[in-house]
Amino acid sequence: MSKTTPSLLVQGYEVVIGFETHTQLTTQSKIFSRASTAFGAEPNTQASAVDFALPGALPVMNKGAVQRAIEFGLAVNAHIAETSIFARKNYFYPDLPKGYQISQFEIPVVQGGVVEFFLDGEKKSVRLVRAHLEEDAGKSLHEDFIGMSGIDLNRAGTPLLEIVTEPDMRSTLEAVAYARELHKIVTWIGICDGNMQEGSFRCDANVSVRKPGAELGTRREIKNLNSFKFMQQAMDYEVRWQIEQIEDGHEIQQATVLFDPDTGETRSMRSKEDAADYRYFPDPDLPPLVIGRDWVEKTRSEMSELPRVMAARFIADYGLSEYDAGQLTQSNATAAYFEAVASASGQAKLASNWVMGELSRRLNTEEKSIEASAVSTAQLAALIGRIADGTISNNAARQVFDALWTGEGQDVDALIDAKGLKQMSDTGELETIIDGVLAANARNVEEVRAGNSKAFNALVGQAMKATKGKANPAQVNELLKKKLA
Repeated sequence: MSKTTPSLLVQGYEVVIGFETHTQLTTQSKIFSRASTAFGAEPNTQASAVDFALPGALPVMNKGAVQRAIEFGLAVNAHIAETSIFARKNYFYPDLPKGYQISQFEIPVVQGGVVEFFLDGEKKSVRLVRAHLEEDAGKSLHEDFIGMSGIDLNRAGTPLLEIVTEPDMRSTLEAVAYARELHKIVTWIGICDGNMQEGSFRCDANVSVRKPGAELGTRREIKNLNSFKFMQQAMDYEVRWQIEQIEDGHEIQQATVLFDPDTGETRSMRSKEDAADYRYFPDPDLPPLVIGRDWVEKTRSEMSELPRVMAARFIADYGLSEYDAGQLTQSNATAAYFEAVASASGQAKLASNWVMGELSRRLNTEEKSIEASAVSTAQLAALIGRIADGTISNNAARQVFDALWTGEGQDVDALIDAKGLKQMSDTGELETIIDGVLAANARNVEEVRAGNSKAFNALVGQAMKATKGKANPAQVNELLKKKLA
C-alpha cells in the first residue's frame, strides 16, 4: 500500500471524520458507587458490590460527576438539560458483569455545543451533538505466557463523559487539532486529568470517504486512540485503505477497527453495531436526573475564565491577533506566564513573541512544561523592557536569555553589562562610524542614490559590523537615509 498522504482532498475523495471521546471525570469515587477511582491499584481491590453487579446492589448517582458535566456544557456553549434519563445499553463482554452499561441515550445531560480552534492560522469549528454521562467497563487482562485471561473491575463504574461530534472534520490534521483542543478544554476546567496513557482521554474516530458532493460514505470506527501521534497515523492509514478498497470495486462495510502502532495499520475487530443492537431502555433503578437552573447559574458564576473568553480578553486588552491569543491560551499555565510578563513589561506584543518563540523553543527542546521554565516571568519582563527602551538589540537579548536559562546569571542588567551588550547610544559616535562606512563604500553609495535598495542594505550591514552589532539598527537606518538624501 502506498504510504503517501495527499492533503484535504485525497486522490479525488473528500475525507469525513466525526469523533466520540470518552473523558474520565476527576471524581474520587465512581459514578454509581463509593469505590475509589484511583489509578494503578491491585486488580479488583477498588470494586464494590455495585461494580461487581452483585444481586440487590443498587446504583446511586455521584453529584460530582453531574457537576463536571455541567461545567463542560457551559465551556462549549451547550444546552444543559433540566431533565435527562439514564438507560441500559445491553451487550455481552467479560469485563461487563451486569451484561449492560448504564449510559444515556435519548435525553443526554449536555446537548449541542461547539469547539473552536485554529489550524494553520485558519479558524475551525466543530459542532457537538451531545455529551452524556456513563460508567466505564472493567478491563480484560491477557497473560499470554500462561495462556490465561483475567478480569480487573477496578475501572468498572468509573465516571465518563462521552463527547460526540457531528461529522464536521474534513482532514486528519483537522481531526487531531480538534482532539487537542478538546483535551485542552477538559483539562483547563479540571474535569479530566487528560492522561491519555492511563486511559483518561480516549478517542474513537469515525472515518469515511466520499466523492465531493456525494452522500456520506460508510464509516468505520477506530477505537481507543490514546495518543495524538497514533491518532494521526491511524486515520491516515484508514483513509488510504478505504480509498483503495473503493477504487478496487469493493464496498466499505461498517465496522469497528483497532489500530496497531507496530504495523501502522488498522484491522477490523467486529461489525459495527447500531443503537437498535444495544436494546436501550430506561434504567429502572435510576430516577431522571433533574438539574435546576440555579445549579447551572451557580456553576457558571464560579467557573474560572475559559480559554475562548480569555483569548477574547487578550485581543481586547493587549491588542493581540486572534491567532496569537489562541496560542497563548493553550494552557492555563502558558496564559498566566504571558500575562505576568505582559503586565510587568508593558510590552504585550513583545511578550507574546518571546513566550511563543524563544521560550517555547527551549521548553520543547528540553521537553519541559512552562511551569519548569528556567527563566522567570520577572526576568523575561526585565529583558523585554531592555529591548523596548533600546538598551539591547534582539540578538543581544537572545544572548542574555541563554545566560539566564543556563544559570550563568540571574540579573538581566548585570548580564548585559558583563557581556558588553548595550547598544550604542552616543549619536555623535555613531555618526562618525557611519561617515567612515560611507567613505569606504563609495560604490554602494552611488548605487543607493541610483535606487538600488540592496546596496542600502549592504551599507546597513557594514555599519552594524563596524559597531560590532551594538548599534541600534533603526537608528543606523535613519542616519544612513538622512546622509544619503
